[in-house]
This record gives sequence, structure tokens and C-alpha cells, in this order.
Amino acid sequence: MTTTLRHGDRSQAVRTLQKNLNRDGAKLVVDGAFGDNTETAVRAYQLKAGLVVDGVAGTKTQISLAGGDCSKLLKNTDLVNAAERLSVPLASVYAVNEVESSGKGFLDNGKPVILFERHIMYRQLSSPRHDGDDPAELKRHADQLAAINPALVNPKYGGYAGGTAEHQRLNSARLIDDTAALESASWGAFQIMGFHWQRLGYASVQDFVQAMSASESMQFDAFVRFIETDPALHKALKAGKWADFAKLYNGPDYKRNLYDIKLQRAFERHADCGCGQAEAA
Repeated sequence: MTTTLRHGDRSQAVRTLQKNLNRDGAKLVVDGAFGDNTETAVRAYQLKAGLVVDGVAGTKTQISLAGGDCSKLLKNTDLVNAAERLSVPLASVYAVNEVESSGKGFLDNGKPVILFERHIMYRQLSSPRHDGDDPAELKRHADQLAAINPALVNPKYGGYAGGTAEHQRLNSARLIDDTAALESASWGAFQIMGFHWQRLGYASVQDFVQAMSASESMQFDAFVRFIETDPALHKALKAGKWADFAKLYNGPDYKRNLYDIKLQRAFERHADCGCGQAEAA
């Protein structure tokens, strides 16, 4: 497992990072200390490689330095374009990407990160979709399914398996109802729920899932659409009102997890980084 390296770290892993950066043209003193010069070199490499320029040497940066495949990874141009699209400072986009993203949109087997929500499956199966649908009959059927397989259909949340096992749960749920199952999972690095597909402008939930399975860039596009289609959320981001943004996106418990403070600190850290200047020129 790759260790994320950042400013202030001191280790043999930092020495290895510095050597790899030097092989790419940096002129660092290989001392194992992740200081200002190493962070600057990391940012320069990330910008050159097209990666998100955050100055942190995580799994993606280290894979790229090692010559690995980065075709599905989020690109710095994605963030630059999103800032223009949302009419916000680039540092704001960097902040929400850093704090609200899980940092990884795909599992090691290449499938998108998901979390299947059995209580949403119950809700979707209970909800009328077409004219003439009988709510009472739909609920009765959902209750029957919940009694037979509570791990997949249940009025109560929970039952998570994590990792690749979530795809096994999803595949089993798809045998019950494909559309409801896909709508009942959260997808990608930003864990956007499938039932938002229509609001976000996708032709169907299957179309949404296809996009979420393509790349982190497409996952980030869904996140940008999520902000665009929520006027209050977009307004809070444009105004830099991090408490309002965190409350709207993370819910009432945002203070417990310090989301607003994390967003503010991330914004300040990225405000003068010069990220994306090459693309914006």
C-alpha cells in the first residue's frame, strides 16, 4: 500500500520520492525531508504530468512517477475548467476536491468505487414510476422483498460489505430491479447517488453509470453538475461560505467532522499555488 507523502514528512519513502523527482529533472537534495522545495517539485511534476496539482505525493503521483497508467485519473485541466464553469476561484475547486473526494474513484480491479444503500433500494421500489402505479401495491411488494432478502432491500440503512463486495451486493440487487439497484448506489470518488441521474442531465441511470465507470474526470463532471443544479450550494461556493457549503453538502453533522474548517484551510493552502496557470494561459 502506497503511503501518501506531504509537507512536513520525514522518511525513507520521502528519499525515494526525491530520487524519482530528480530523475524527472528536479534538483533536490535527497535528505528524506518533505520541505518547501520538495513540495514545489511535486507540484511542478503534477502540472507537467497533467495530474491534480496539490503538492501531495499520493498514490496517483507515485504511480505516475513510476510510469504507471494514469488514463483514468482526474486531470488538472478538469479542475481548471470546473473553476471557469462554476465562476469560482481555482483554489475553491481544489478545496472541495480535496475535502469532499474520497481521493480514489476506482478499485484496484478497475471498477468504480460504490456503496450500495439497501434503504434506498427499498425506497425506490416503493416509489411510483409510471402513471397507474399503485403505491400500496409497490410498498407491499417491497416489504415482501425485504422479508426475503433484507441485505438488499430494507427500510433501515446498513449492511455494507465494502470494497469489491459492494459490487456483488449491487449485482444481486440488479437481478431484482436493474434501474432501482443502480439508482441505489453511490458512485465514484464523490459518491454521487444514482437516483440523481435525471437532475444531473443524464439520459438514464444506465447512462450515468457508464460515465461513472469511464474515468475520474467523468466522476468529477457529475460532482460539478451536482453543484450547478443546486443553487444554494453553488451560491455558497461562489461566496466562499464554507460552513454553508459543508452544511448543504455534508448534512447537519458537518461540524462534527470539521468539514467547514478543512475546506477553509484547503482553500488557503491552494490560494497562491499557481495551480493550472499553464492551462489557463
